[in-house]
Amino acid sequence: MESIKQLYKIGLGPSSSHTMGPRKAAIEFLKMSEGAARRRVTLYGALAATGKGHLTDKAILDELEPDAPCEIVWLPEVFLPFHPNGVRFEALDSAGNVIADETFYSIGGGDIVKEGQSRIKASDVYDLSTIKDILKWCEDTGGSYWEYVDRCEDSDVWDYLREVWQVMKEAVQRGIEAEGVLPGGLGVRRKAVSYYVHAAGYAQSLKSRGLVYAYALAVSEENASGGKIVTAPTCGSCGIVPAVLYHLHTSKGFSEQRILRALATAGLFGNVVKHNASVSGAEVGCQGEVGVACAMAAAAASQLFGGTPAQIEYSAEMGLEHHLGLTCDPVCGLVQIPCIERNAYAAARALDANLYSAFSDGRHSVSFDRIVEVMKQTGHDLPSLYKETSQGGLAVIN
Repeated sequence: MESIKQLYKIGLGPSSSHTMGPRKAAIEFLKMSEGAARRRVTLYGALAATGKGHLTDKAILDELEPDAPCEIVWLPEVFLPFHPNGVRFEALDSAGNVIADETFYSIGGGDIVKEGQSRIKASDVYDLSTIKDILKWCEDTGGSYWEYVDRCEDSDVWDYLREVWQVMKEAVQRGIEAEGVLPGGLGVRRKAVSYYVHAAGYAQSLKSRGLVYAYALAVSEENASGGKIVTAPTCGSCGIVPAVLYHLHTSKGFSEQRILRALATAGLFGNVVKHNASVSGAEVGCQGEVGVACAMAAAAASQLFGGTPAQIEYSAEMGLEHHLGLTCDPVCGLVQIPCIERNAYAAARALDANLYSAFSDGRHSVSFDRIVEVMKQTGHDLPSLYKETSQGGLAVIN
């Protein structure tokens, strides 16, 4: 299992699979096709179906057009066999002959795979890849999840997590100040500032919940407008972990050091899902994005409130279990409806999962690892209509 630095990616929204991944592939292909007179890029399947709403073409053209003219071809009805998010790059000379040809797949979380190769990834740094085994390590050593991260990662992981936390905080702070309509044509107004202001007028319990909503909306709206965010584990679910941690940092006074340790724990749980299943909405639906983010945030909150390793595992399990079957059906292919509200709801559910587990001794019937297996199978069983193709569910509402 690779570093959590590969899970937490800092970049521009609105989509890790439809914006960050294609941009990364374009940069790779640019290096492979120096001297091209022009280029042609063909988008397939889910990548083509919702690419315009996710600014896929803009991400690619921003990298390729400064070098040579580039044509975008859209084929949403054609699904390549490896993954729904396929993109083919062709470089042509002045006579129209193809001089370079490469196909990539954007597999979620900003990661890409080249045709015929395994995923382009960093080296594995973790010797354990299931929560069951990591939990046993915690019980045998007396350590916690973040200490397992510290044991396996290079020492610079804490500097990286500090940068991640800074970007998350800045996204919240920008988002609760921003006003106006989000780009894309749906006419969705930013709501974070309104929720933030209204929250101040309520008693403490309702104020607390209102602030969590506001922080999640803030980051999600920043993402929808192409702002700088952190995949946690994806762009479409990037508001959940920051909302929970920012709220606990500001309202409960948890130190930065403890927040970074909570980020490490959250990243570990997200990493296990990414390694054993998927965090791609086009592959397993929104359960792999918002569901996993809820599990990550629940684990982080449980750790901050002093949960045992078993209680932390239980909290994360509930965060994911109760999002099983969640579809990825954004209206018009934009990461706005229902994505933004889902982030706010899931942030609140993460705190509820932490509270529920805190009343228990951590023992429960279905393990986190089993839920990951079920999520993976459920995602594969979901029709493609409900996996980021804009062909079913909310996406076809008039």
